[in-house]
Amino acid sequence: MENTSSTLGRRLTAIRETRAARRTLRHELDSYTTQSELNDLEAILDRHSDEDTADIRRYLASRRVA
Repeated sequence: MENTSSTLGRRLTAIRETRAARRTLRHELDSYTTQSELNDLEAILDRHSDEDTADIRRYLASRRVA
């Protein structure tokens, strides 16, 4: 049987890594500021499935509202 604390430690590490990756992605997305850049980004996203780009599209939509 696996040690519960080591399982919890691995889960916490995975959560931290996921959060760090999201922060990095948001920072990179924030660099798209002009309408032309945002149009280019939308064109790139359109080449991929809605499932694959849902998080990015939600973040960009939240920026437009703010």
